[in-house]
Parts: sequence; structure tokens; C-alpha cells
Amino acid sequence: MLAHGIKTLGVLGAGQMGTGIALVAALRAKIPRVLLHDRDPAQIRSGLSLMDKLLAKDVGKGRITEGEAKDARGRVVVIGEEGVKGLRDVDMVVEAVSESLPLKQSIFASFAAELRPDAILASNTSSISITKIAAAAIPQGVSAASAEGIKSAGRVVGLHFFNPVPVMKLVELISALQTTPETLDRARAFAGACGKEVTTSKDVPGFVSNALLMPFINEAIMCLEKGTATRDDIDTTLKLGMNHPMGPLQLADFIGLDTCLAIQQTLYDGTRDSKYRPCVLLERMVDARWLGKKSGRGFYVYDDA
Repeated sequence: MLAHGIKTLGVLGAGQMGTGIALVAALRAKIPRVLLHDRDPAQIRSGLSLMDKLLAKDVGKGRITEGEAKDARGRVVVIGEEGVKGLRDVDMVVEAVSESLPLKQSIFASFAAELRPDAILASNTSSISITKIAAAAIPQGVSAASAEGIKSAGRVVGLHFFNPVPVMKLVELISALQTTPETLDRARAFAGACGKEVTTSKDVPGFVSNALLMPFINEAIMCLEKGTATRDDIDTTLKLGMNHPMGPLQLADFIGLDTCLAIQQTLYDGTRDSKYRPCVLLERMVDARWLGKKSGRGFYVYDDA
């Protein structure tokens, strides 16, 4: 038995994050079956295409053999029309959809109804309360204080991978108030098997990573909005003066401005502290659908979107 006990993993969401999680689970952790589901067939095709490109790149650079790439790809199975019901036999599922609390609550309620009662339910959220998500995993009509309610919510955990998942070395582990020590230990073992270093955070808005990062990005956008400096001077100052690999405005584009806004709004709503108020320019750019690299335009213009 593997230390984490996971022989079949489900991944819900075939965007960049979900695809990356499925890939490291298959390639690094060597999970025998990785079931990937997304309700959008086009997103599944895009995700699998990205996975193939990443594996081919690793083969080309000599990081893995063609046989290893083929084996990893063969472990990934697409779950289609059956939806969440197709994940009912997993040992663990990782949700990797957009940063919306109602959406995640709906998904975890479906997990509670359809998946095995001993399956670990993990969220890749980067800011939303794991405690609120865990409460949604209690079956309807079951008291949160009952033995069944405590057990159901106790298997929920936050596993925050970073983008791009195959490259970034960190996973942030977040415990809900309800999460059991066994769930935490197994989730940590799984992340370690994927080749990641694990840090832990309390269940506070933004956790550690985004409680620090998003106000920094938001402040950079405010500097641009106020005319303190140009886009290029803001980014160059942080790259050369603070030795950051990319400036905050470029980083925001890579994260996605809609994601940045959602996280910043979560921080603001969760703390009611005015220092977390989202910048008006950020809100207007999202209104314009200038979302960064994925839409072709953000603070920079991208030709390959």
C-alpha cells in the first residue's frame, strides 16, 4: 500500500491547474489511475493537448524517457458524460475549478452524494475558506455535529498547487476546522509523492501565499492607476531591485486578472479590512475581459493567446 493509500485519483477541472495536477499525479506520484473530468469537452481536449506537449518537452530535454511519458499518459483516463458519478470509486478527488464559493459548495455537495464515504475531498482553492467548503460536504439532512457529519466534513482538505503545477515546487496544505489528522497526513503524503514541498496554513482568507501576494499585486496596480510609474518601470523596479523573476503586473497577467480580482475580493469580504479593497483599475480591466495572457490582453498584449 502506498503511504497515501491513493490508487485511483479524481481531478475535477481540466484547465491549466487540473491538467497539471493530473500530470504530476500520473508522472511523479505514479498513481495507477488518474480520472480527469470537465463538463466542457473542448476544455478536456485542450488539457490533454497541453499534457502531451509537456510530456514531449520533458522527453526532448532528457528529463524522462519516452517509455515513462507513455506510461504516465496511459494512467490518465477521461471521464465524460457520467460526470461526478464517474468518480465514485476514487480514493481521493482534487477539485480545480474557478474561485467561486457557490460553485465549490455545489461540487462538494455532489461529492458527498456520489463518492465513497472514505474518499478524501481536496480543493485546490487559493483563497476560499476550506471550512465553508467542508460544511458543504455534509449530506443533506445530516447534522454537522453527528458522527456522520463529523466524518464527512473531516475528509475535506485544502491542497493549493501553484501554476504551472509541473514546474512549481510548492503545495500549500490547509486544514478546515473539521479536517481530521488522518486526512491531513494522507494529503501531505500525496503532495510529497508528486514531488512537492509542503507548507501549512490556517484556514484564513488567502492562506499564507495570497494573503501576502495579492495585496502586493493590488498595490502595484494602484501605483499604475495613480500614475506613480509606468507599467514597465513598476515591473522593472521589482525585477531588478528586488530580484523577482517577473514584475507584479506581468505576474497578474499570468495568474489571470479575473482570478486576482476574485482572490482580492475574498480577502476583502473575509476580513472587512479596507486595505484589501480591490483596485478600481483591476475591476475595470476584468469588466473589459482583459484578463491577461489567457485572453490575449491584460497589462501586456500577447500574440499567442
